[in-house]
Amino acid sequence: MLFPDYRPRRMRQNENFRALIRETQLAPDQLVYPLFVVLGKKVRKEIPSMPGCFQLSLDQLKAEIKEIKDTGLRSVLLFGIPEKKDEIASRAYAKDGIVQRAIAEIKSSDKDLLVITDVCLCEYMSHGHCGFVSGGKIENDATLEILGRVALSHARAGADMVAPSDMMDGRVAEIRETLDEDGFEHTPIMSYAVKYASGFYGPFREAAECAPQFGDRRSYQMDPANSREALREATLDMEEGADILMVKPALPYLDIISRLREEFDHPIAAYQVSGEYAMVKAAAKMGWLDEERVMMECLLSIRRAGADIIITYYAKEAARLLRR
Repeated sequence: MLFPDYRPRRMRQNENFRALIRETQLAPDQLVYPLFVVLGKKVRKEIPSMPGCFQLSLDQLKAEIKEIKDTGLRSVLLFGIPEKKDEIASRAYAKDGIVQRAIAEIKSSDKDLLVITDVCLCEYMSHGHCGFVSGGKIENDATLEILGRVALSHARAGADMVAPSDMMDGRVAEIRETLDEDGFEHTPIMSYAVKYASGFYGPFREAAECAPQFGDRRSYQMDPANSREALREATLDMEEGADILMVKPALPYLDIISRLREEFDHPIAAYQVSGEYAMVKAAAKMGWLDEERVMMECLLSIRRAGADIIITYYAKEAARLLRR
């Protein structure tokens, strides 16, 4: 059809028309809010580079969970900062570890809230890397068994789903086998299948206190220049038993989210990471943009690219706005 017979603006005249034909929908059910949990009492420490986000002690979780549920959110992603670190990540799988205790605390407050746990070693290793280190190199295969132990400890503590983020080859298969052998065959795995070695992680490393003490993570996280490799990584994780495939970061990798959506029938998650959040917060503080509008535009773009699930530090703010 050609103008003037067809006028696309007819369906943009007012909000009722725009809502009627809106192609992409965003709802609180699709958002996951990350939580950072620490030991101590009455700790509610704001993360300087992530305004509005906090490190929380266990006694602060009940109030936080109530606030989260009141917004309409149903899911959290849990990160723990232990009281001590070592070269074998011993506190990552301890029965009384920070994440294990936090799961119990959350479930005692609200058994229906979906608790997803990040399975990685970087917060628990004295050197800050995601695997065992020998001779200055990350030992992939030696790390797998410990990742399985961590995931199992989370499941035993009551986690609803585990999310390995380490990017070691074969870790999904190891975790799936470990869970199944211990009777947790119904515990899903949300794999950080496509995790890039990104500069957008800086604020998170402050929040989780997990910056590497030497080198970087480019030997195990993906090269930002690669897209075909993302399909190989996702295929491997799917074949090893992943139930959900994640892309991280989100906004700089919308093309990758779209490629995975076209290639796979599995649910696709995307992590709007700390740097993405911090940039919008900083620009809004300077008065350079409308924070609510940009927040929603970013989240809609991630959904439009094909993500079914969005992990975002904006989850509470977005959920409140969506429920107005």
